[in-house]
Amino acid sequence: MNMDTKMETKNAHKRKKQPELVRRALLDEAARITLEQGLSKVTFQAVADAVGVTKGGVMHHFATKDALILEVFYDAMTKFEAEVNAAMAKDPVSYGSFTRAYIDATISLGEKGQAEFNSQATLYVLMLGDRMLRERWAEWSNEQLKKYAATDNSETLCMVRLVADGIWLSDFSGIDISDKASIRERLINMTQQDFDKQF
Repeated sequence: MNMDTKMETKNAHKRKKQPELVRRALLDEAARITLEQGLSKVTFQAVADAVGVTKGGVMHHFATKDALILEVFYDAMTKFEAEVNAAMAKDPVSYGSFTRAYIDATISLGEKGQAEFNSQATLYVLMLGDRMLRERWAEWSNEQLKKYAATDNSETLCMVRLVADGIWLSDFSGIDISDKASIRERLINMTQQDFDKQF
């Protein structure tokens, strides 16, 4: 063992272990691989190589690939829900507030950072590719609809959310949408016109 190797080994032992930072990096890299290469390319070795840890280092945090994928999904869902909740908290009108927040969290106009869009895209890619994750997404969605039934349960608001989902799918598929900002504004206006009709 030469002097440089001895120093590296000594420094490695002195370095403070930061399991939460490693775990965060593992989730982020698994999400990136999912988006760029597809779910089938997410392996312990691929994620380990991307983060710069051993395969055993990945397995220390996630016992199976399914556990890793599930955690990536929950992580993306948590970020999506936080974005929706933050938008609702700023909305002065309660009627349709969940739908407006859903529109803003779903339709990317380019003003969001890449990280936010990737979280949302990861959520949908995983959900579309796995029946169990679709069921978990449906559970979350149904809980929100029940929770906000008094303010977001009209046919118009339902159609608006479905259009937002369609715009996201078009975006993700690479289908060009002319004047997406104008469509988003129209959807927001529909939630407000629906309020006028209801009251």
